[in-house]
Amino acid sequence: MPVRVRVPTPLRKFTQGADEVSAQGANVKAIVEDLEKHFPGIKERLCDETGRIRRFVNVYVNGDDIRFLQNLETSLKE
Repeated sequence: MPVRVRVPTPLRKFTQGADEVSAQGANVKAIVEDLEKHFPGIKERLCDETGRIRRFVNVYVNGDDIRFLQNLETSLKE
């Protein structure tokens, strides 16, 4: 299922300057993996060495912060 991912300015160097990209996945973790596949190096900026989203990175799904949902396991819909 494709979802729209908005890319903040500091990460646009990985997306060739695109402010929005499409990614495939049923949850946030799958989206991060798909982003890494298409934009190598972006996962390292988003996730720490344990694979968790870095503390200073904010990820939202439809306006809701995933830290208050199910973190990387937060489900996505089209």
